[in-house]
Amino acid sequence: MDKVTTHQAQDDPRNDEILIWVNGTLKPKAEAMVSVYDSGFMLGDGIWEGLRLYNGRWSFLEEHLDRLFEAALAIDLDIGMDRAALISAIRATQDANGMVTDAHCRLMVTRGVKMRPFQHPSLSVSGPTIVILMEHSKPSIPRPIRLATVPHLRGLPMTQDPKLNSHSKLNCILACIAAEKAGADEALMLDVHGFVNTTNACNFFIVRKGAVWTSTGDYCMNGITRGKVIALCKAHGIPVYERNFSLVDTYGADEAFLTGTFGAQTPVAEIDGRTIGTGEMGPVTERIRQLYKAMVAP
Repeated sequence: MDKVTTHQAQDDPRNDEILIWVNGTLKPKAEAMVSVYDSGFMLGDGIWEGLRLYNGRWSFLEEHLDRLFEAALAIDLDIGMDRAALISAIRATQDANGMVTDAHCRLMVTRGVKMRPFQHPSLSVSGPTIVILMEHSKPSIPRPIRLATVPHLRGLPMTQDPKLNSHSKLNCILACIAAEKAGADEALMLDVHGFVNTTNACNFFIVRKGAVWTSTGDYCMNGITRGKVIALCKAHGIPVYERNFSLVDTYGADEAFLTGTFGAQTPVAEIDGRTIGTGEMGPVTERIRQLYKAMVAP
């Protein structure tokens, strides 16, 4: 079957000519590079945020920066720029690329360049490294997503807290590979107790008898779009629950959908070979999508 991902976008030739912000300098795509000694490249030692531009406005920018600075504090990383300076850099990159809407920004911060190829943080002698990569990016997901449950878990916070938006994504990449090997698009991951948790790239929701369910949030990235969907449900009379639920509950759902900054709300057609509802976007998902579109409209 055709390959689909939750971050699939329309091809845009303008992306061949983008300028990328690297440590204060805007560089053409072919020249935007970091050292092979950079701690992010070498060890995944860094944090990041993904942002969406809708009609001239970066949606939920302040909340994304809250999460970035909280993550920096958690890993003892000095970003070296305050919030105002980061916003100014984001705006400068946007203006340099002539972006008005349907753009995606990847804001990345690593611990910087190391003097030797080992993990101790004190070996990062130059940094941090800050990159702002923007692309013209309009989601183009041609059909609902197929998921497969995988053995890889979103783990306990004393190993690597799943709430941390770090560059170290290998666990999720392995989950995605396992799902692809099973013939699905992406992976459905369980928590350490065997309850349904999240996917390798997005937060996960089901709909049963008109009520929206999602995980407790204890073992997943508490996505900003996830939080907005929960808030929209509460504000508009849609029952919503953050709770433990199993694959049995999931297979019997009337609808399922994913949330994330890129795709907003993406319907799920199939999980482990079982069709969810009609296999198309359901009415509750459609209503939430329309409420979300109204929220991000300026």
